[in-house]
Amino acid sequence: MAGYDCDVLVIGGGIVGLSTAHALRAARPGLRVTVLEKEPAPGRHQTGRNSGVIHSGVYYRPGSRKARFAVRGAAELLKFCAEHGIPHAVPGKLIVATEPSELPRLHELAQRARRNGVPVRELGTAQILQHEPAVRGIAALRVESTGQCDFAAVARELARLVTLRTNAEVVAVDRRLGRGVAVRTARGEVLRARALVNCAGLHSDRIARLAGDEPGLRIVPFRGEFYRLRPERAWLVRGLVYPVPDPAFPFLGVHLTAGPDGEVHIGPNAVPALAREGYDWRTVQARELADTVAYPGVWRMARRHWRYGAGEMHRSLSRRAFAAAVRRLLPEITEDDLLPDRAGVRAQAVLPDGTLADDFEFAEGPHTVHVLNAPSPAATACLPIGQEVAARLLASTPLD
Repeated sequence: MAGYDCDVLVIGGGIVGLSTAHALRAARPGLRVTVLEKEPAPGRHQTGRNSGVIHSGVYYRPGSRKARFAVRGAAELLKFCAEHGIPHAVPGKLIVATEPSELPRLHELAQRARRNGVPVRELGTAQILQHEPAVRGIAALRVESTGQCDFAAVARELARLVTLRTNAEVVAVDRRLGRGVAVRTARGEVLRARALVNCAGLHSDRIARLAGDEPGLRIVPFRGEFYRLRPERAWLVRGLVYPVPDPAFPFLGVHLTAGPDGEVHIGPNAVPALAREGYDWRTVQARELADTVAYPGVWRMARRHWRYGAGEMHRSLSRRAFAAAVRRLLPEITEDDLLPDRAGVRAQAVLPDGTLADDFEFAEGPHTVHVLNAPSPAATACLPIGQEVAARLLASTPLD
């Protein structure tokens, strides 16, 4: 170990990076693993800015990593929360069709869920009203195994179990050290390790290029904007209510989430962000925006999805339009019922042909593993993802 500060450096202190460090230490006790996080605390971005839903695995293509890891991850995450005293619940959810054209997709979703090993029940209008008296739909799927937790609290607990260095933004990576790797932080620190794991989320493609690996994709940030119901109207939603998703786009649509704290969050929509950490329209990073606009895959994506994107943009700029979208599920909602809530940004990998990467994506370089696409349900699946990354690194890099 001479000359090394640790055995493995993990870049990124979100829930995936922390789970990876935890998995490495569990797989190889005594391994020295350090997580580098650029923020003052873990889980400040995708981990801490979401609706807190533990997905069951209903939506994902059977056999895909998303499907396998979500089903396994939901069970493992609930167990982790129970063992570590993290508040959690399993309220279940409804996926509701509001018009006849959605019925074939709802049926297909039921078939997909069963193939993934997720039990679902098909409901009619009267049964929907038994669960959610204010929700209107013509058919629904009831998914009993959908849970809730505070993913930021999970990240904080994982951080307690591993070695985390905050305020450590990586600005350079050097693998010209024989079998090792060195990174330099924005504060001028140089850290050396025998191996590297890139779990940088919104910056994962950039870190891959710093390491000398071409990721073959580009991270394009999509902002998800949320509202919450006025407290006096929170009674309208009892649990979790989702629309039937559009299969052409990897977003679940505007949904209703009654949290354990009694607040009801509504959203998100999905609009291009003007910075990788652009949580509102005022946040613009010119270099990042220029990098996105110069990528041919973005223009091919835009041509393919412009109609969908125009609708999302309209709902972003108009609360009235957002309320109209919500009324498909919740007819009593008015524009005045919606209060602004904090937004999140999804790190969506876009391929050169404009295709949106639909599964978790990993890549490997010399004594390096990159996690290049880990959008939802990555928080749900964080423990299996960490185990997968740890297994890949340990299989490819001798750390004994």
